[in-house]
This record gives sequence, C-alpha cells and structure tokens, in this order.
Amino acid sequence: MYVIIVGGGNIGYYLAKTLAAEHHEVLLLEKDRLRYQTISAELGELVMQGDGCEVAIQRQAGFGRADVVVAVTGSDDDNLVVCQMAKMEHNVPRTISRVNDPRNEALFKTLGIDATVSSTKIIYNLIEQEVGGGEVIPLAALNRGNIEIVEIEIGPKSPAVGKTIRDLDLPTQALIISLIRGEQAILPTADSTLMEGDGVIALVTADKARQLRDLFAEP
Repeated sequence: MYVIIVGGGNIGYYLAKTLAAEHHEVLLLEKDRLRYQTISAELGELVMQGDGCEVAIQRQAGFGRADVVVAVTGSDDDNLVVCQMAKMEHNVPRTISRVNDPRNEALFKTLGIDATVSSTKIIYNLIEQEVGGGEVIPLAALNRGNIEIVEIEIGPKSPAVGKTIRDLDLPTQALIISLIRGEQAILPTADSTLMEGDGVIALVTADKARQLRDLFAEP
C-alpha cells in the first residue's frame, strides 16, 4: 500500500515511521525547509520537501498511484485542499484528514473527505464521560457503518479474566484488535489469554456496545 502523508509535524513524522516499520510504501511531504532537513536526516528518502497543496508537487510525489493520502498539517484549510485535490485531480481511493478545529469536521465530511480525526473532539468526549471501572470508553466514531473504537479495562472480578478471546461470546459485530498490558500493545490471537488490568481495544457497532460492555462487566 502506498501512503502519502502531507505535514511533517509530530503526527506525520510518527505516522510515517510506523507505516514504514510495517513495510508500507510511504512518502512524507513537508514544505518547511528546516523541518524537512531535521526529519530527513533520520527518515532519508521517505521525506520530500514541497507544498502538498501544489499540483506539481503532488504529481512529483505520485498522488496518481497513491492508495491513501493523509493530510495532517496544522492548517485545516491546507488539509481540506490536499484531500479534495487528491480525490478530484488524482482519483485517490481514500483520503484522511486531521481536523484542528472540531467545528470544521461536518464541513469536511460534506465535501467528501473519507475520514477525519479531531484530537480535540476525542479528548473532549473523554472528559465529558463519567467512566467507571470496566466501562466501555468510546474513543472515536468511525464515519462508515456506525462503528466505534472502544477501550475496556478488565477489572479483577471481570468474568473475562483467565479466558482466551476464543472463549468469549463476542457480539457478531465486534472485533478485538489490541490488548494493552502494562506499557505493551499486543496484537491478539484467538488463543490470547485475558488478564486483570488488561486494556481491550475493540471495534464494535454502536448498537452492540452495551452487549460488549456486559461481557466484561464485573458482577
């Protein structure tokens, strides 16, 4: 998969490193010369200097063959332009945009951006919720299919303690994608055993969230 990331700040930098480590083809575009020099010293040919809003730079970067374009600059205007041009000029299958001002999120969706990420909105939602032990915490609502990413902390009296994922009666519309154990993130298998204190990261449709909560809830 070829992923082009526009914006070489911390988000773009770490995203590029992560994708490259997973053996994806990645190109990180950064227009600021000093920032480009800093990150290219480590990432080398994964980084290209240029303004991702310019057609000539987009062509040079290979937007026409990109599978995904991700815009994560500090400017919502630039992010919107990058994603719209990726769609309209280069027929990129999927565009993802950082939204710095959560009030712009609805506009981005209306204008055809496939997925948006607003860290402000995520943090606000976490603050607004009263979270008890073992309760499901909605982290973000995915744009398609009414799917949520949720985190569940397994309490000491949870019936899930000591069971494998295979043993759980998961809802049909739920998928466990990661376990957080201490400071480690684990990609689980069906035979992974759940332990007290584990954080379970799962995808679940909104209508099945309560069923998933009940599965891990302490009596």
